[in-house]
Parts: sequence; C-alpha cells; structure tokens
Amino acid sequence: MMYQNAAGNRYEISDAQYFISNVVLTNAKGEQYTIKSDTGAHYVDFDVPRTLVWTPTDDIPAGVYTSISFVFGLTPELNKTGTFPNSPENSMSWPASLGGGYHFLMINGKWKDPNGQMKPFNLHTGNYQADNSFVVTLPLANREISKNLITDFVIDMNINKWFESPNLFNFNEYGGNIMQNQTAQAILKANGWDVFEIH
Repeated sequence: MMYQNAAGNRYEISDAQYFISNVVLTNAKGEQYTIKSDTGAHYVDFDVPRTLVWTPTDDIPAGVYTSISFVFGLTPELNKTGTFPNSPENSMSWPASLGGGYHFLMINGKWKDPNGQMKPFNLHTGNYQADNSFVVTLPLANREISKNLITDFVIDMNINKWFESPNLFNFNEYGGNIMQNQTAQAILKANGWDVFEIH
C-alpha cells in the first residue's frame, strides 16, 4: 500500500499495460509525420522490459519538431479482434461479448477499503459503450531530428494522475472491476489529459 490517490484510497499496483497508436510528430513548419512502424501502434507492459522502448524504423524527415501526439488506446482501424495475434499484445483482447477488439488500459492491484480490508481492482478500459480512446499531445521544445543524430523521447506515465483531475476516482465508489462500467471508464478517459510527461 505504498500509494495514495487524491480520494484518499491507499493502493498498490501489480500490473500495468496499455496501447498507444497514431503517433504524430509535428515540426516547426506545422508539417506532420505519422509513425507507421509496427502497424503504427505500440504496446507497453511494465513487466516486459522490451516493451518499454520503441524504436520505429520510419525514415523521419529531418527538422525541428515542436510536439508529439498519440492516441491513448487504439484507432478504430486497429481495434479489431485479430490485429495482434501474438503474445504479449494478444493478452489485451477485449471479450467478444462486450464488442471485441482490445483493452486500451489494464492496471491491476489492490486497495484498502474503509474497513481496512484489501480488495482487488482491475482498471480495464476499452470501447464498451463508447469510444474510450483519447488524444495526448506533448510539447517537444523544438527538438531537432537529423540523419546523424539519435533522438530519444522519454515519456513517463504517472498512474496516480488517472484518479485526480478533473474528476476524483474513488475505489470505494466505483469498485474494483470497471469493464462494464462506462461511467468509471469515462472518468479515467477525462482524467488522462495530464497523465503523461515527456523529457
């Protein structure tokens, strides 16, 4: 129970996985370049070190870049059952009975309820009754990309911010399983605006 969110819930994390897709770099001229490597999507799993680094093979045009954006989750073109047949990505499959496709986010762990009991939670989002993907745009502060320069973008996800703003997410209110709770998924979608930082 090493974390505490803005609602006062003490919690711990055992797993965290998510997809990003439609990654777009915008240069100082306003020109955009969309990453096409690996179907244009990347899977992140905190327990699989190789997924924590993505090295696209695109021939990105040289220039000064001002922002990077991506869809948190999968675009409709990619969010179709069978797009990712191999492990570990296929572990993100969304049940066919709930519409198929894939989870966008899976954070699993436990929280302590008001009686001091530890209860499991599975914060799983995907397209249930609505599109729960959203666009994240991060400033690049005029980063230069050139043929002779290796450019690394380090993007961090702060899990605690999923529960903060503009809506408090209280485990005691929404419980531990939200796959069929569109209200809870919509709260996480709205709160995702500042979850990511770039260095």
